[in-house]
Amino acid sequence: QMELEALRSIYEGDVCFRELSPVSFQYRIGESGDPKAFLIEVSWPETYPQTAPVISMDAFFNNTISSAIKRSILDKLMVEVEANLGTAMTYTLFEYAKDNKEVFMENQPVNTVTSVSNSIAIGTPDVPASKKKDKKEQLSKTQKRKLADKTDNKGELPRGWNWVDVIK
Repeated sequence: QMELEALRSIYEGDVCFRELSPVSFQYRIGESGDPKAFLIEVSWPETYPQTAPVISMDAFFNNTISSAIKRSILDKLMVEVEANLGTAMTYTLFEYAKDNKEVFMENQPVNTVTSVSNSIAIGTPDVPASKKKDKKEQLSKTQKRKLADKTDNKGELPRGWNWVDVIK
Protein backbone atom coordinates (compact mmCIF):
# COMPACT_ATOMS: atom_id res chain seq x y z
CA GLN A 1 0.00 0.00 0.00
CA MET A 2 2.87 2.36 0.86
CA GLU A 3 4.67 1.58 -2.42
CA LEU A 4 1.47 2.25 -4.36
CA GLU A 5 1.13 5.69 -2.73
CA ALA A 6 4.82 6.41 -3.34
CA LEU A 7 4.54 5.49 -7.04
CA ARG A 8 1.46 7.66 -7.46
CA SER A 9 3.17 10.67 -5.88
CA ILE A 10 6.51 10.20 -7.69
CA TYR A 11 5.01 9.75 -11.16
CA GLU A 12 2.13 12.22 -10.77
CA GLY A 13 1.94 14.14 -14.05
CA ASP A 14 4.51 11.88 -15.79
CA VAL A 15 3.11 10.96 -19.22
CA CYS A 16 5.35 7.87 -19.40
CA PHE A 17 3.78 6.26 -16.30
CA ARG A 18 0.39 4.54 -16.36
CA GLU A 19 -1.40 2.73 -13.55
CA LEU A 20 -3.45 -0.06 -15.12
CA SER A 21 -4.76 -1.28 -11.75
CA PRO A 22 -3.65 -0.96 -8.10
CA VAL A 23 -1.23 -3.87 -8.70
CA SER A 24 -0.26 -3.35 -12.37
CA PHE A 25 1.79 -0.52 -13.90
CA GLN A 26 3.26 0.46 -17.26
CA TYR A 27 6.21 2.74 -17.90
CA ARG A 28 7.45 3.94 -21.30
CA ILE A 29 11.22 4.23 -21.49
CA GLY A 30 12.14 6.90 -24.07
CA GLU A 31 10.16 9.51 -25.97
CA SER A 32 7.07 8.44 -27.92
CA GLY A 33 8.67 9.21 -31.30
CA ASP A 34 11.96 7.50 -30.40
CA PRO A 35 12.46 4.25 -32.39
CA LYS A 36 14.37 2.80 -29.43
CA ALA A 37 11.61 3.48 -26.90
CA PHE A 38 9.97 0.52 -25.17
CA LEU A 39 7.24 -0.20 -22.64
CA ILE A 40 7.64 -2.21 -19.44
CA GLU A 41 4.64 -3.63 -17.61
CA VAL A 42 5.07 -4.66 -13.95
CA SER A 43 2.38 -6.59 -12.06
CA TRP A 44 2.51 -7.48 -8.38
CA PRO A 45 1.48 -11.01 -7.31
CA GLU A 46 -0.27 -11.59 -3.94
CA THR A 47 3.02 -12.29 -2.11
CA TYR A 48 4.94 -9.29 -3.50
CA PRO A 49 7.64 -8.09 -2.48
CA GLN A 50 8.76 -11.47 -1.06
CA THR A 51 8.25 -12.93 -4.54
CA ALA A 52 9.32 -11.35 -7.81
CA PRO A 53 6.87 -9.13 -9.70
CA VAL A 54 5.67 -10.22 -13.13
CA ILE A 55 7.50 -8.16 -15.77
CA SER A 56 6.11 -8.13 -19.29
CA MET A 57 7.02 -6.52 -22.61
CA ASP A 58 4.07 -7.90 -24.59
CA ALA A 59 2.45 -4.49 -25.14
CA PHE A 60 1.57 -3.46 -28.71
CA PHE A 61 4.00 -0.53 -28.31
CA ASN A 62 6.89 -3.06 -28.32
CA ASN A 63 5.94 -4.77 -31.62
CA THR A 64 8.90 -3.23 -33.47
CA ILE A 65 11.42 -4.64 -30.98
CA SER A 66 12.91 -8.04 -31.81
CA SER A 67 12.13 -10.91 -29.45
CA ALA A 68 15.85 -11.39 -28.70
CA ILE A 69 16.13 -7.78 -27.48
CA LYS A 70 12.97 -8.19 -25.36
CA ARG A 71 14.38 -11.39 -23.83
CA SER A 72 17.69 -9.63 -23.10
CA ILE A 73 15.94 -6.69 -21.40
CA LEU A 74 13.77 -9.05 -19.31
CA ASP A 75 16.84 -11.08 -18.27
CA LYS A 76 18.68 -7.94 -17.13
CA LEU A 77 15.61 -6.74 -15.24
CA MET A 78 15.26 -10.13 -13.52
CA VAL A 79 18.87 -9.83 -12.26
CA GLU A 80 17.85 -6.49 -10.74
CA VAL A 81 14.73 -8.13 -9.24
CA GLU A 82 16.85 -10.84 -7.58
CA ALA A 83 19.07 -8.16 -6.03
CA ASN A 84 16.07 -6.28 -4.59
CA LEU A 85 13.90 -9.24 -3.52
CA GLY A 86 12.05 -8.51 -0.27
CA THR A 87 11.93 -4.74 -0.82
CA ALA A 88 9.64 -2.44 -2.80
CA MET A 89 11.31 -2.44 -6.22
CA THR A 90 8.94 -1.11 -8.89
CA TYR A 91 10.44 2.39 -8.86
CA THR A 92 13.94 0.88 -8.84
CA LEU A 93 13.13 -1.26 -11.91
CA PHE A 94 11.74 1.69 -13.87
CA GLU A 95 14.76 3.88 -13.02
CA TYR A 96 17.19 1.04 -13.83
CA ALA A 97 15.54 0.63 -17.23
CA LYS A 98 15.68 4.41 -17.88
CA ASP A 99 19.37 4.57 -16.92
CA ASN A 100 20.31 1.59 -19.10
CA LYS A 101 18.05 2.25 -22.11
CA GLU A 102 20.96 2.70 -24.54
CA VAL A 103 22.66 -0.51 -23.36
CA PHE A 104 19.38 -2.45 -23.65
CA MET A 105 18.62 -1.21 -27.16
CA GLU A 106 22.14 -1.07 -28.66
CA ASN A 107 21.52 -4.06 -30.98
CA GLN A 108 18.04 -2.93 -32.05
CA PRO A 109 18.01 -1.88 -35.73
CA VAL A 110 16.78 1.66 -36.35
CA ASN A 111 15.17 1.10 -39.76
CA THR A 112 11.61 1.05 -38.44
CA VAL A 113 8.84 3.41 -39.48
CA THR A 114 7.95 5.58 -36.50
CA SER A 115 4.97 7.30 -38.08
CA VAL A 116 3.20 7.45 -41.43
CA SER A 117 5.22 10.41 -42.69
CA ASN A 118 8.53 9.86 -40.89
CA SER A 119 10.76 6.89 -41.67
CA ILE A 120 14.36 6.34 -40.64
CA ALA A 121 16.80 4.37 -42.78
CA ILE A 122 20.24 3.03 -41.95
CA GLY A 123 23.22 4.25 -43.98
CA THR A 124 21.64 7.37 -45.44
CA PRO A 125 24.08 10.24 -44.83
CA ASP A 126 22.61 13.61 -43.96
CA VAL A 127 22.61 15.87 -47.02
CA PRO A 128 23.92 19.38 -46.26
CA ALA A 129 21.29 22.11 -46.40
CA SER A 130 23.06 23.83 -49.32
CA LYS A 131 22.55 20.80 -51.60
CA LYS A 132 18.84 20.46 -50.85
CA LYS A 133 16.68 22.23 -53.41
CA ASP A 134 13.84 24.25 -51.98
CA LYS A 135 10.64 23.32 -53.74
CA LYS A 136 8.74 26.40 -54.92
CA GLU A 137 5.05 26.60 -54.24
CA GLN A 138 3.06 25.75 -57.35
CA LEU A 139 0.23 28.18 -58.15
CA SER A 140 -2.86 27.35 -60.16
CA LYS A 141 -3.78 29.35 -63.28
CA THR A 142 -6.45 31.34 -61.43
CA GLN A 143 -4.03 32.13 -58.61
CA LYS A 144 -1.47 33.35 -61.17
CA ARG A 145 -4.11 35.52 -62.92
CA LYS A 146 -5.21 37.11 -59.64
CA LEU A 147 -1.58 37.82 -58.75
CA ALA A 148 -0.95 39.33 -62.20
CA ASP A 149 -4.05 41.54 -61.88
CA LYS A 150 -2.77 42.92 -58.57
CA THR A 151 0.78 43.68 -59.74
CA ASP A 152 2.08 46.44 -61.98
CA ASN A 153 4.27 45.97 -65.09
CA LYS A 154 7.38 45.31 -62.96
CA GLY A 155 5.73 42.48 -61.03
CA GLU A 156 5.48 44.52 -57.82
CA LEU A 157 2.35 45.06 -55.80
CA PRO A 158 1.09 48.68 -55.83
CA ARG A 159 1.73 50.90 -52.83
CA GLY A 160 -0.95 50.37 -50.17
CA TRP A 161 -2.27 47.05 -51.50
CA ASN A 162 -2.50 45.61 -47.98
CA TRP A 163 -3.69 48.73 -46.18
CA VAL A 164 -6.88 48.59 -44.19
CA ASP A 165 -9.61 51.08 -45.03
CA VAL A 166 -10.80 53.10 -42.08
CA ILE A 167 -14.59 53.13 -41.94
CA LYS A 168 -16.48 55.69 -39.89
